[in-house]
Amino acid sequence: MPLPNSSPPYFTHILAQFIRYQNHLQTQIGHIVAWAGLALVGITALVVILRYGFETGSIALQESIMYAHAILFMLGMAYTYQQDKHVRVDVFYAHYSSKQRAWVNLLGTLFLTLPTMVFIFWIGWDYVAMSWSIRETSVESSGIAYLYLLKSLILIMALLMISQALSVAAQAWLTLFAPPLPQPLEQDNDHLEGKL
Repeated sequence: MPLPNSSPPYFTHILAQFIRYQNHLQTQIGHIVAWAGLALVGITALVVILRYGFETGSIALQESIMYAHAILFMLGMAYTYQQDKHVRVDVFYAHYSSKQRAWVNLLGTLFLTLPTMVFIFWIGWDYVAMSWSIRETSVESSGIAYLYLLKSLILIMALLMISQALSVAAQAWLTLFAPPLPQPLEQDNDHLEGKL
């Protein structure tokens, strides 16, 4: 049975709204998390200055580099995906038409991204739950006492990636099977992205 040439208008509208809100959420998170990059540079510089300039150091300060790094990459991953700046083998993809790209995005999301992220969430649940149950801290006595919060980023990352993958799949579906979005909706989407 052939796939329909167009989606029902209400379904198209729901998908477009989901994409709009999801992209807005990821953009907001991405802009906030970007500050972790500045924190990472600043803390690293401070550790180096203290160690080699003043021959002193702090375990907690050194561990905070790991925390800033984890926040930057784990919470920024979905934003990178939303911006289509993730690593991809685009030798062929770059030359594809919009429909061909939509097929790659739809199939790649359904058969690669979503299963991987669901697996990471599933396998990480017990790992993070165990850490929370003992309120896991640093192995160093003067280290940061919130290792369980750091490990929680695994589940948060997976959830953000799953929600963004659904948005990518929805966008691909609309490109393939829905009529072009009405002009006001496209303008609203551009206006919303321009403000972020």
